[in-house]
Amino acid sequence: MQIKTANADTINEAAALLKAGGLVVLPTETVYGLGANALDGQAVARIFEAKGRPQFNPLIVHVPDIEAAAALVELNEDARRVAGKFWPGPLTLILPRREDCPVSELCSAGLPTLAVRVPAHPVARAVLQAAEVPIAAPSANRSGHISPTTPKHAAQSLGEAVDMILAAGVCDVGLESTVLDLSGPRPAVLRPGAVSAEEIAALLDCDVSYETEAKDNAPKSPGQLLRHYAPGIPVRLNAVDLHPGEALLAFGSDKFMGIKGGGAAKDLPDSARCNLSETADLHEAAANLFRMLHDLDHPDHKAIAVMPVPEQGLGRAINDRLKRAAAGAGETI
Repeated sequence: MQIKTANADTINEAAALLKAGGLVVLPTETVYGLGANALDGQAVARIFEAKGRPQFNPLIVHVPDIEAAAALVELNEDARRVAGKFWPGPLTLILPRREDCPVSELCSAGLPTLAVRVPAHPVARAVLQAAEVPIAAPSANRSGHISPTTPKHAAQSLGEAVDMILAAGVCDVGLESTVLDLSGPRPAVLRPGAVSAEEIAALLDCDVSYETEAKDNAPKSPGQLLRHYAPGIPVRLNAVDLHPGEALLAFGSDKFMGIKGGGAAKDLPDSARCNLSETADLHEAAANLFRMLHDLDHPDHKAIAVMPVPEQGLGRAINDRLKRAAAGAGETI
């Protein structure tokens, strides 16, 4: 496995590897993705093997533009309106597969639908243009573990299971894309992200619900499994104080955060104290979330205590990831 800085030569090298059936870690504006040629079933199967991912969990297929998406899925009027507003960007659409869709059935996990996205990151877009194939790309980490927002995170999680890591710094958004299901009678957000259901509802002039839990343990979207995004140590949510031995993931001021039995959070070493956003900025918090969970995920800490994050706007997506992290933390998934 090679970590290479993104430039014209390495982008072409990554594209060639993908066309040949290889696995390449790619930067996107959301998180780093584990990419494979979506037309090549054997290459897609390598994604599931590398991640230890259940094959009933569908994959998102990345394409360069709306025309490329239209060759794979049935784009209805709502889909075209939403794509026109939010693509390229952190929004995935679930739509019925075209009858002549050439994408591997593994990407759909046996469903008649396909999840598609046009990423905004310039490196991801350059690789898509050079490879000239749709790219299946879930987050570049072992299944259920913390998503990677830096090349180092991906390397630590996947190691030699990938052929190349294309490095382009820290991801801007820091949370996986919003997943919008437009394949049913009513639009529904299956995974919250930077684009909210409220924004989509305003655009489509209709109600858009949040339906974030998989039915019968059969996810229609990535990110619907209860146990996901999990560190190796326990995560305690909505903490108003610290237990001895816990690390702190703060949001806003932690000036009055105390430690049971005596002491204050402000006196913890930097290795045991991170703040998603001292100014309580939800966009900053989202960008920092996975990186700081990685930083605090250390066996010297008994657990990670997380201060409350407001359930509004991007806070809904942050809390979704934290809830799933807490459900799976400390377990081997």
